Amino acid sequence: MKKLKIATFVTSHFTVPPPKGVIYAPMDIAVSLSVGLAKRGHQVDFFAPVGSRFPKLKDLRLVTLNKNPLIQNKLKILKDPSVNGGEEAKIHNLWDQYFLSEIYKKALAGLYDIVHIHPIDRALPWGRALSDVRTVYTLHDPIYPWRAEIFRMFSSRNQHLISISDNQKKPAPDLNYAGTVYNGVDLKQFPFSEKPGQYLLFAGRIIKEKGAAEAIQVAKKTGERLLIVGSHSNDDYWNKKIKPNLGGLIRYIGAVSRENLHKYFQKAKATLLPIRWEEPFGMVMVESMACGTPVIAFNHGSVPEIIKNGTTGFIVKNASEMTRAIKRVGAINRRMCRRHVEEKFSAEVMIRRYEEIFVKLLNSI
Repeated sequence: MKKLKIATFVTSHFTVPPPKGVIYAPMDIAVSLSVGLAKRGHQVDFFAPVGSRFPKLKDLRLVTLNKNPLIQNKLKILKDPSVNGGEEAKIHNLWDQYFLSEIYKKALAGLYDIVHIHPIDRALPWGRALSDVRTVYTLHDPIYPWRAEIFRMFSSRNQHLISISDNQKKPAPDLNYAGTVYNGVDLKQFPFSEKPGQYLLFAGRIIKEKGAAEAIQVAKKTGERLLIVGSHSNDDYWNKKIKPNLGGLIRYIGAVSRENLHKYFQKAKATLLPIRWEEPFGMVMVESMACGTPVIAFNHGSVPEIIKNGTTGFIVKNASEMTRAIKRVGAINRRMCRRHVEEKFSAEVMIRRYEEIFVKLLNSI
């Protein structure tokens, strides 16, 4: 197999790994993929700001361009009194553009076979203008109508999209997809637990779309304890829907680092995912099942692609069905949950799938 030369970029706004308290799934995926490809003998240059850290591997190189992380270090440029909201957005964009310009300059010089970009919105003009550079974008967000229109406007034969679920492609099936690759989890970070504890779990950002309020409603109906893990804003949703219901059976843990997240999954009877939007993937489901904990989720987005209904959890329509499903969760074999992730959603599976797509794209030139 041809050994590839790959440039990867996610953000110049903060380091790899991100600062404490920042959970950024695209970076986790990009890092896991880059490390895995380097271990398989491919040369990977990962572009990220000063202060970033990577495992020391022969074929993995960190390229900082001697630029500090814009937001993380609260650089002087952002403190200028002439900078308001509009100007700050321009600076955020241009800080990334500097990295992208260097990546494409090197690619044009023949240093890379593939440029793999995660912030697609900021890289599309480069990909379209420099048609000799094979560019691959991983889509991490829903393809809203405005996104689909922009993607079509900037489309070119050298630019390829990778979706993270088949459902994600439904709003715009005509785009130039190279394939679907499910996000993969590092199984070492989410070890299996045979025996559950005595609580239900909600994990994720506490926003309306994620359904924390519905999880509370279900827990109260069943008389089960509910632990809520995740960050929140001081907004109406938190102050009116969540905060007044805390106490008794409902306990708010707060934001939890990725290193400690598995402890909550491992001892949960089930993880509740009453989402109210078309979520493109949903790492919470995979992380939970990796620990052996079944997931009960509303039937939106990628849920039917990730959960094996009746085997690794339950797919339901509403809170009433979720309430009934909790009574059946003891029948789920926790080892089957783990096996399902090992077979379909491990980092190793994800890395092999990306490798197959990259090689196929180069062979099609």
